[in-house]
Amino acid sequence: MDIIFAIGVLVLSVVLHEVAHGYMANWLGDPTARLEGRLTLNPISHIDPIGSILLPALLVITHSPMLIGYAKPVPYNPYNLRGKYAEGWVAFAGPGTNIILALIFGLIIRFFGAQLDATLLTAFGTIAYINMLLALFNLIPIPPLDGSKVLSSLFLAISPSLARGYDAFRLNFERLGVLTGTLLILMIFYFLSPYFSAGLVHLFDLLTGVPA
Repeated sequence: MDIIFAIGVLVLSVVLHEVAHGYMANWLGDPTARLEGRLTLNPISHIDPIGSILLPALLVITHSPMLIGYAKPVPYNPYNLRGKYAEGWVAFAGPGTNIILALIFGLIIRFFGAQLDATLLTAFGTIAYINMLLALFNLIPIPPLDGSKVLSSLFLAISPSLARGYDAFRLNFERLGVLTGTLLILMIFYFLSPYFSAGLVHLFDLLTGVPA
């Protein structure tokens, strides 16, 4: 039952992540996601066969210490967006939503944990942990992850030439194709997962005051 609950939390958190991208894009002038019916919490509209089903199932079967997944990306047209840093804001909206969820449930544990029964405490901890994981994973600055677009906007604020150089790297990486790029990201994540996991546990402890 614990793993079923965790998968349910993962799916809902990923859906909220994607819907947040669409709402931010719509707010900044691009209605593409809204017109394609992607501003919905219905998981069927966001399920990606590999990222939402195959990858989480594979991680569960192999007893991976990390449970990760992704939904079908919400479409948007960057040429419709208003504002110099609009694409960065659209990119940050997804992990930003996960950060908010992690903070809400993590702080409930910190300040009201002693009043919660064990089942509820475990449930809130799972929600906080998975959303922290999604936020940190998606903020890795490697295309097509959100962090690459966030970093591009930060570079643009610092130096346009720096942003152009980084965007050239992004373009070359994206030319590898979605499947190849995803496999490379998963390989990098696999080798870095011990350090990533240790950092995640430390952040969870700081947020909740409870060892993960």
